[in-house]
Amino acid sequence: MNKWQKIGLAVGMGAAVVTTTHLINSIIFKSSTANNYTGKRIRSNYQWKFGNIAYVTAGSGSPLLLIHDLNSYSSSYEWEQTINSFAKNHKVYAIDLLGCGHSDKPNLTYTTFMYTQLINDFVLNVIRSKTDVVATAGSTPIVIMAAFNNHALFNKIILVSPLSVEDALKGPDNLSGIRRHILNVPVIGTTVYNILFNRPSLRKLLSKNFIDGRIPADYINACHENAHLGEAAAKYLFISTECNFTTVTISKALSELDNCIYMINGMHNNNDVIDEYIHINPAIENVMIQDAKKLPQVEQPTEFVRQAEIFLN
Repeated sequence: MNKWQKIGLAVGMGAAVVTTTHLINSIIFKSSTANNYTGKRIRSNYQWKFGNIAYVTAGSGSPLLLIHDLNSYSSSYEWEQTINSFAKNHKVYAIDLLGCGHSDKPNLTYTTFMYTQLINDFVLNVIRSKTDVVATAGSTPIVIMAAFNNHALFNKIILVSPLSVEDALKGPDNLSGIRRHILNVPVIGTTVYNILFNRPSLRKLLSKNFIDGRIPADYINACHENAHLGEAAAKYLFISTECNFTTVTISKALSELDNCIYMINGMHNNNDVIDEYIHINPAIENVMIQDAKKLPQVEQPTEFVRQAEIFLN
């Protein structure tokens, strides 16, 4: 076998491996989304400048915007057990952020500034009146900055297990560029993403958010589906969060906000951030929910709604 035959064989074998891996990834995406766990509610679409934004509405009354945690496996399904209860007193808007759930997942760098624009534009163009807002963990800096930049759009703010000031500030490190490059490679990066978000890996990741790792079956099903909606495009938000591009300094905004702010935390969560936030802004109120960790709206939805309504009303 001469040199060119060897090169041709190597190229052929490489192409076969890439093609096979691509087919495996396609099968993973299709099988992970086949049951339509998160698509049972009727959704509307807001045509935003960077892509269509899916959202669910319910009820009537004063507007209430629900914003899920900021992960590639997150979506408005996070509020599934609370939407109908909130809808008794409010016109509820549960949004899928860009890059999440049933919203578009464009290949771009996702930043807090971009999401701040999205939330402000959504309130202006969809809700069209001053709104109360509830946001979870990684999305709390988005709401803080959105309210700081346009106070007139927001009424009361509820922060669920908010991100610490230090975590919100973490920026890209020396390896961020390498991680971004690997994950952006069409087949290899997609394969790495599918390994990181297969069901066992996702279960291990999510177990940290629940008491004794007891994840509700419907929630793990929804998160696994969310992580694969949009096929390879599902990885783009993960690339930005993994490389710390969704960071922002919130201490100044938090100290100067004069909105009524309420924190809801699970009793079993790491709650050092409570004292941190109250030290920055002594007007902030806080409540702890028993038998819950990071996601009290999932573990204790009835008590969560009760506590939220005490504040909102």
